[in-house]
Amino acid sequence: MSAFSAIDEEREIDRDEFTPGIEPQPTWCPGCGDFGVLKALKQAMPEVGRTPDETLLCTGIGCSGKLNSYFESYGFHTIHGRSLPVARAAKLANPGVEVIAAGGDGDGYGIGGNHFIHTARENHDMTYIVFNNEIFGLTKGQTSPTSPKGHKSKTQPSGSAKEPLRPLSLSLSAGASYIARTAAVNPNQAADIIAEAIEHDGFAHVDFLTQCPTWNKDAKQYVPYTDIQQSDDYDHDINDRREAAEMMYETETKLHEGEILTGRYYVDDDRPSYGQEKRAIGEMPEEPLAERYFDEDADWDRTYDLIDKHT
Repeated sequence: MSAFSAIDEEREIDRDEFTPGIEPQPTWCPGCGDFGVLKALKQAMPEVGRTPDETLLCTGIGCSGKLNSYFESYGFHTIHGRSLPVARAAKLANPGVEVIAAGGDGDGYGIGGNHFIHTARENHDMTYIVFNNEIFGLTKGQTSPTSPKGHKSKTQPSGSAKEPLRPLSLSLSAGASYIARTAAVNPNQAADIIAEAIEHDGFAHVDFLTQCPTWNKDAKQYVPYTDIQQSDDYDHDINDRREAAEMMYETETKLHEGEILTGRYYVDDDRPSYGQEKRAIGEMPEEPLAERYFDEDADWDRTYDLIDKHT
């Protein structure tokens, strides 16, 4: 018995299937990098063989949160900073669904920063795309966790006195098993990286540089950029944690010096995902928990059946 008969259906998939009929045209500002994320995501999904019925997109608040309004799939628009816990629960309940979470740099690295750290630490099998434009865009231009030191905004009119958060380095230290950075100005690389992230078994973090021409003109267009996998100037082993850490630090330092580095930084294909770990120790059943909602004969495990009463 399967309550999700669309999962694993073998057929040709067209990217146009991911364009909704109700609200097909995004309303982001002209020149916004968010268009690049949407385009890359639509391009990646047919490559990995997933249909809209097999996909869940969870988003947070902000300009990035509008992504699932313009992307045809199952969607859950969460509150600020909470896309990851919702996405985690969905994936654990039904591992057959392809789960993608998305949020801005304020949403993901600020308000939801604690969820980001622990989702990476636990290595949940999902993809997390962070629209990093170094500003709070929807709320009209406040300083964000990735805004460079000295950046002037409505909340920091004299310039930010804080060093920016280093999202790639934070992701590595927290435990993410796939880490990459791409940019809206490099659509082909972006689509390839998102496809790789989706196919990766574990927590895949994509820091996606998205220019904001309305509220963060300091960031320009994130050009010129260098693909570290294509450049002779950079050569690191993406499977070596120490080399990845050094490359990430250099990338995050050069971003605010005018050199934009993008590419794959770290990949660990051997580490089990959180769901695999839980099933291995018997704390999760092999069949999807979500199936039980549709099976009247299913046996439900209750916490009071598993834990001894206090005496």
